[in-house]
Amino acid sequence: MKDKVHPQYKETTISCACGAVIHTRSTKQNIHVEICSSCHPFFTGKQKLVDSAGRVERYAQRLAKKKEPKKKKVEAPKEEAQAQKETIHESRATNHESRESNVKGAGEEKKEI
Repeated sequence: MKDKVHPQYKETTISCACGAVIHTRSTKQNIHVEICSSCHPFFTGKQKLVDSAGRVERYAQRLAKKKEPKKKKVEAPKEEAQAQKETIHESRATNHESRESNVKGAGEEKKEI
């Protein structure tokens, strides 16, 4: 190795916000971290929610709404549904007949002129 090119590799302590202290070696001295392996939820299995502006509550409310059963549509009795279909079919037929008569009548008027 070349002299004065590589950084010094010294004994150091890493201290976490939870109070855990780890002794190791590093090029930096006395490192302070906010979260470590002894307090991180991935390693501990505990869920620690950090709420910013009520977002966790809003998510919980939205999730609760999705879990509620949906209201079922009230179906009309079969007789009423059949009667509605028949009236729609009849109105379409009368509209079609009136259109045909209008077209025939329009052609006759043109012949007279």
